[in-house]
Amino acid sequence: MKLPISGRVSWPDGRPPAASSCTTPRREMERICVYPGSFDPVTLGHEDVIRRAAKLFDRLIVAVMHNPQKTGCFPVQERMALLEKLTRDLPNVTIDCWDGLLVDYVRTHQASVVVRGLRAVSDFESELTMAQINSHLLPGMETIFLMTRPEHSCISSSAVREAAAFGADIRDFVPACIVEDVTTHFHRAQK
Repeated sequence: MKLPISGRVSWPDGRPPAASSCTTPRREMERICVYPGSFDPVTLGHEDVIRRAAKLFDRLIVAVMHNPQKTGCFPVQERMALLEKLTRDLPNVTIDCWDGLLVDYVRTHQASVVVRGLRAVSDFESELTMAQINSHLLPGMETIFLMTRPEHSCISSSAVREAAAFGADIRDFVPACIVEDVTTHFHRAQK
């Protein structure tokens, strides 16, 4: 077949071939996303990001990032158990933990995207810096930001810890399925 100078294609029988003969089937890659955080404890804001991200990706790994230089309120295994309980209805979500660099975790698990939740402009500044550093350390890794729903914008793990430590009702801040677990943790800690 010849391409005339005008750029128009002349097909031998006047019709282009069927689309299937022009395309080669391609195997779709699994879209794997990592949602890292301390989740100490998991909040309604975290749950919202998890559920929204789970709809966007084939597989979402919620990674409890453990900094050995910091002592968390909840042990890592307990945080993972709370997240497992929270996500048991989401078949494409897995819970894991890591105590190294996020980029190493992403590379090891062949993920290409990290998702982060943003509550306020102040979150954006620090998250943008981390996203740029991570992108430099692992070119090709993308960071996607999901804006927190307005009703969750004031919720943070530190606020939940402080409220729970003083015996406040935390039902408006943590997922219903783990309220009792979080409350019990603080009752045990006070004894």
